[in-house]
Amino acid sequence: MTKVKLDEIDHQILDMLIDNTRTPFTDIAKKLLISAGTVHVRVKKMEESGIIKGSSLTLDYVKLGYSFIAYVGIFLEKTHQTKFVLERLSQIPYVTVAHITTGKFNIFCKIRARDTTHAKNIIFKIDDIDGISRTETMISLEESINDKKRLMHTIFNEL
Repeated sequence: MTKVKLDEIDHQILDMLIDNTRTPFTDIAKKLLISAGTVHVRVKKMEESGIIKGSSLTLDYVKLGYSFIAYVGIFLEKTHQTKFVLERLSQIPYVTVAHITTGKFNIFCKIRARDTTHAKNIIFKIDDIDGISRTETMISLEESINDKKRLMHTIFNEL
């Protein structure tokens, strides 16, 4: 995998987009004293190279009634079932993240639910997937750190 070279202007554009993906290119151009067309071309190049993979929307799940977070460690009957199980997990919309892992679990995932009853129903759906021998659930008491922006700024400062 080739590392993509970014110059100072690319870094500055990315820094502004990390802080707010909805920043108009004209505003970025004014701050950097370049044309909006230049910003557009550079962002397009970063999209084509795979550095930028779309933009995202951040929701306040608590305000939407989905304040319950749990992590589910999944034990598989056989490791060759991993792909099949991941496909089934992706069909459960409340499973927001899934990782193939080493160590205790074969798969580790995050679920978001309305309350404990809703979470129980989601976990039961997960348990019913063929190939899963058992699960182990941990309830999140509070999401204390969820700061992708800080990581992205740090990575770009290290380039």
